[in-house]
Amino acid sequence: MNAETVLELARRKGVMIATAESCTGGLIVGALTEIAGSSDVVDRGFVTYSNAAKMEMIGVRAETLERFGAVSEETAAEMAAGARKHSRAGLTVSVTGVAGPGGGSPEKPVGRVCFGISDAQGTRTELVDFGDLGRAGIRAATVAHALDLLALALTEQ
Repeated sequence: MNAETVLELARRKGVMIATAESCTGGLIVGALTEIAGSSDVVDRGFVTYSNAAKMEMIGVRAETLERFGAVSEETAAEMAAGARKHSRAGLTVSVTGVAGPGGGSPEKPVGRVCFGISDAQGTRTELVDFGDLGRAGIRAATVAHALDLLALALTEQ
């Protein structure tokens, strides 16, 4: 799904969107706001690259980060729910993952990304292992998948 389609679906539903991004560093909200007129449905983007930012900006609990780590579905869920709580958005997407190079582990390999979606129906998560596509490839695949998740959430509403 492309950003233009996501924006049109959000307009039809009258839904504002916000993002909470770690490994993409704002690329998702950047893709959405690249399109002229997006301000009618894009509220804001939280770039929460550090754990401190996750806690301070969107309320991810220290206990969650300690127990499950930054790259976890639990953290992605709290990021998405927190972005919704700290914005005017009715739909949020969050991403946290290992873009590499390096930094991965057997438990959390390079290319693993956890996604969160939060809307009126609740918060749900998804884990995707893209594999080691290189840093730019992982980030691009993450943006594309996040846009797909937003579009799916908007069509299910």
